[in-house]
Amino acid sequence: MFCLKSPCELVIWYLLPSVRSELAKELVKLGFSQKEVAKRLGISEAAVSHYVKEKRGKKIDLDKEARNEIKRLANDMASSDDATNLIPRTCEICILVRKSDVLCKLHRSLDSVPANCKVCSELFK
Repeated sequence: MFCLKSPCELVIWYLLPSVRSELAKELVKLGFSQKEVAKRLGISEAAVSHYVKEKRGKKIDLDKEARNEIKRLANDMASSDDATNLIPRTCEICILVRKSDVLCKLHRSLDSVPANCKVCSELFK
């Protein structure tokens, strides 16, 4: 049996948009315009609009710990113009989510993956 999608594809197509969606929504809650959120995240205003309206980035339900980390990141971004932490902090959130079984569940729903497959969650343990 073949697993057609690699964990990295799942991260790019599903996890990263979910993280960006939550981060964009948090920044908007903190009073930033969609234009400013786009600038801070290095994405288009249209992407921010899709994230805020939940048209994109909703395939993965992030757990409380990941949401708290995203909220912390949004607060840090709101208090500083320094964007150098965005990439490493986003990676930390991604690794945190990957350690759970969220990607494995998504993978099983998208591909014919054996029930005992743990590739998605085991790579970063």
